[in-house]
Amino acid sequence: RTRMINLPHAGWVRSVRTQKAHIFLHVNDGSSLQSLQVVAGAELNDQLLTFGSAVEVTGILKKSPHQKQAVELEAQRIHVIGECDPVDFPFKIKERHNLEYLRQFPHLRCRTNAFSSLLRIRSEATAAFHSFFKDNGFVQIHTPVITSNDCEGAGELFQVEPSSVGDAHREFFFSVPAFLTVSGQLHLEVMSGAFSRVYTFGPTFRAENSQSRRHLAEFYMVEAELGFLRSLNDLTKVMEDMFKSTTEQVLARCVEDVDLFHSKEVFFKALNVILSTFRMSYSEAVEILGRSTENFTFPWGCDLKTEHEKHLVKHCGNVPVFVTDYPYRLKPFYARANQDPPQNTAAAVDLLVPGVGELCGGSLREERLDVLTAHLEDAGLEDTYDWYLDLRRFGSVPHGGFGLGFERFLQCVLGVDNIKDVIPFPRYSHSCLL
Repeated sequence: RTRMINLPHAGWVRSVRTQKAHIFLHVNDGSSLQSLQVVAGAELNDQLLTFGSAVEVTGILKKSPHQKQAVELEAQRIHVIGECDPVDFPFKIKERHNLEYLRQFPHLRCRTNAFSSLLRIRSEATAAFHSFFKDNGFVQIHTPVITSNDCEGAGELFQVEPSSVGDAHREFFFSVPAFLTVSGQLHLEVMSGAFSRVYTFGPTFRAENSQSRRHLAEFYMVEAELGFLRSLNDLTKVMEDMFKSTTEQVLARCVEDVDLFHSKEVFFKALNVILSTFRMSYSEAVEILGRSTENFTFPWGCDLKTEHEKHLVKHCGNVPVFVTDYPYRLKPFYARANQDPPQNTAAAVDLLVPGVGELCGGSLREERLDVLTAHLEDAGLEDTYDWYLDLRRFGSVPHGGFGLGFERFLQCVLGVDNIKDVIPFPRYSHSCLL
């Protein structure tokens, strides 16, 4: 931030304070939470210098006499580039607006401290995931946003059609029904036939008619597929390493921004969380829920709901919890069957985290052609997924993968309650602003 002397410094005014002989500005260019203090003679004052206005300041950087400021800019010239009417501007200089209020202004909320910090953290978290995969030998794959598969019931679908075609002459643009992707997993499995480690990071879409604090219609997923896996523990270890590595990097590199969301006590508690994990089977989870004083009605074979997931995390000391070996009927056809009657479980795992519940889900994939064919025939999907059987016919290996909800990761790290507050432009039922 300490640029060369006499070069212009541009940014937005965060505060203005006038004295008889001087004016003091805090100017921020969005690169960090800290603003540059500008000191200027009173003759440089301008009625257009208001909170929110965009300015270009030319002057000399020098060491600041104030402890909190490493340097300050002694201004020689202040040019107001963009005016801002402080009366109509929805954010006030001395108020800290809550996230729910900011949500009403998706076109302006990036100008607040809270949301600009969130976006810098989001950027750093994105880099942290890419760094983890690169350092561990993964190849990035750009999976399609438009797809003809539904990942076997992974969620409600948005169908893609040209807007200019009327119902009277309606034809499929792609000759087959096409949808916005709900997951890149099946496309990653294709690539895992040539690369032992692949991943993708991009938007996914679910047409769930929900406005809850947990759901979005458009969100980002981190998905990976690994070949030559021998056990579910191998997959779980990669999931754990990824979670710990990215969380640690975000907390270490965004201290000031994270501190805006957390007290110091919570911050160091978050650091401790990434050093601890707990593992249990689905059957053990059912036993814990059955002994709970909250009187859960939870027979074996039911899927975990959010309240169950949060209880299990709390029971284990509010640390991340891996739950493994779910009933096979709860998982899609590609999950590997453990073939352990009478329970009939799948080699599947979910990562549950404090404040969120399920963050990440994965499984070993069914690599045995005869078993997979039987499952598809039972579901009446053998023709639809004949191409998927080809992956097993031609050089298949034991493999597995997982998917992590990126926005839920940010909620976990920052303790943000509503998922709509960790994405720049939230899309959900009955809301698509901008």
